[in-house]
Amino acid sequence: MSQSNTLVEAFKQTNYQLNGHGKRNIQILKEAITELDGLQESDMYGQGKIIEDFQAKMADYLGKESAVFFPSGTMAQQIALRIWCDKKVLKKVAYHPLSHLEIHEEDGLKKLHHIESVLLADKTRLIELEDVLNIEEDVACILLELPQREIGGQLPDFKTLEDISGYCRDKGIKLHLDGARLFEILPYYKKSAVEICNLFDSVYISFYKGIGGIAGAILAGDPSFIEVSKVWKRRHGGDLISLYPYIVSSEYYLDQRLPKMNQYYEYAIEVAELFNQCRSVSTLPIQPVSNMFHVYFNISKDKLEPILTAIYKKTGIGLTSYVVEKSEQSCYCEINIGDQVTKIPKGKLTKGFQMLDESMKNLKY
Repeated sequence: MSQSNTLVEAFKQTNYQLNGHGKRNIQILKEAITELDGLQESDMYGQGKIIEDFQAKMADYLGKESAVFFPSGTMAQQIALRIWCDKKVLKKVAYHPLSHLEIHEEDGLKKLHHIESVLLADKTRLIELEDVLNIEEDVACILLELPQREIGGQLPDFKTLEDISGYCRDKGIKLHLDGARLFEILPYYKKSAVEICNLFDSVYISFYKGIGGIAGAILAGDPSFIEVSKVWKRRHGGDLISLYPYIVSSEYYLDQRLPKMNQYYEYAIEVAELFNQCRSVSTLPIQPVSNMFHVYFNISKDKLEPILTAIYKKTGIGLTSYVVEKSEQSCYCEINIGDQVTKIPKGKLTKGFQMLDESMKNLKY
């Protein structure tokens, strides 16, 4: 068994785990449907009370006139950008080099829609107003991801968002929000979802990340935009005969966890501080701006995994199930704070980090 597999197995055996809301198993759906009326009618091909009510609820929450439920965010975002490109008769959009569309979707935007991407900023930092002002090509739409996951979930200040939004409106450029983790950034900005979404022409949000549902996404915007998106949803095969398992779990966990976002954020700050107190360990950002952040270890992946495995077996606390090699002498992992961290006794959590610190101190470099 490889060291990586050993780490995963050790993580699974722990009594307490730092990341997320718990195991992704069938229990997620069972809990969501326990109190539902079994005779309630399902949605059919995008129509029916169960889907229409939820779409209206989310449109209202986001401050948009209309919304449509998608089985995946990948589908929703490619369609959003296609609509804006068609409207301007210009097949170019701009976004961060580490956008999900650029690195995780097998070039779906380019291969399926023949849309060219213009990359803003570089891989190490956020998009700033200056990057937008200095775009040398005409683009139909700019996509901003809040938070920027691949660089630790960093966020621009709100004034920067306002300035970018104002510039785009002046220039007739559509602004789309990759808000997969929109709920998670509200405590940092101290803004409502409506205040943030008002800066954007279209918005996508996810229901399986911070919310912890099975799958699913919402795309929101003006009525004409949403009507066209429904046509593209059908073309993409997204109009399943029924989407109610996704919708039911999305609404159930949304109602449960949306009020806890501030708690997750505060715990993230505490946990990041514990990591930063350990030798040769640091977080990005140093102080998180949402419930997620990256942890960097100045040690090779091969040396770190046995250390973590030993900590898990000794304390019963799992810090992460994986680490990713950054270089020969460094690696990192992503931390997402949810319900799980609230179950860990503070004393045990402190002991786990003390062991990590001691192990890193005693390591021969």
